[in-house]
Amino acid sequence: MTSSFKFLSSPFLLLLILHCATTTLSQTTAPAPAPPGPTNITKILEKASQYTILLRLFRMTQVGDQINTQLNNSDQGITVFAPTDNAFSGLKAGSLNSLSDQEKVELVQFHVVPTFISTSQFQTVSNPLRTQAGESTHYKFPLNITTSGNQVNISTGVVDATVANTIYSDGSLAVYQVDKVLLPMSLFGPPAPAPAPEPKKTKKKSNADENTPSSNDGVVNADASGTVSFDRQLHGSIAGVIVFMAMFCL
Repeated sequence: MTSSFKFLSSPFLLLLILHCATTTLSQTTAPAPAPPGPTNITKILEKASQYTILLRLFRMTQVGDQINTQLNNSDQGITVFAPTDNAFSGLKAGSLNSLSDQEKVELVQFHVVPTFISTSQFQTVSNPLRTQAGESTHYKFPLNITTSGNQVNISTGVVDATVANTIYSDGSLAVYQVDKVLLPMSLFGPPAPAPAPEPKKTKKKSNADENTPSSNDGVVNADASGTVSFDRQLHGSIAGVIVFMAMFCL
């Protein structure tokens, strides 16, 4: 009995108790999960799947990085219209490969609006929307939104698409699935008509010009005076012949 008591009071037992207490404390005070990182359009589309081609274009053109930078350094917000892989497969063969690097950038930017648009705001947006591709005039990059009940329609002047689903929305970034690739007029539409030629301006004659006889007038006057002189000489010669014959007859 005495030996058992000595064992229980030994330093070994104290160390054992201290170890158990430390382990329990560490388990109960485990750190909370790390907060989510900054919004990332690439991760959102990867999680949603079926956006392989769009993601490849985002990386190729670096538009994806531009969107992430703007989201984390601006309060303006962004709206992205995301065509699925099936939407890209509906394009005419060679459509993407025929574009230059700059044109691919413009195509991807045409799917990005530099403001946050909620589903309810589609009914009140002002057309045409200005995208990150630039100028929204008719033969450039116009994007027009119309609604019919809960359906949101998008027209580019080349194709008519429909918003099929909301992929992501947090008040800063809105990502909407669209059933067609949005083709801008600048890249896929007819060429803009050539501007009409300006009418030729007629030069008004001054008073000095009107009073100055032209060179042709001088020729006519010279011809007229020469004719008069010739007529006088002819009449004089005929008169002399008549007088001579009259004298001869006498």
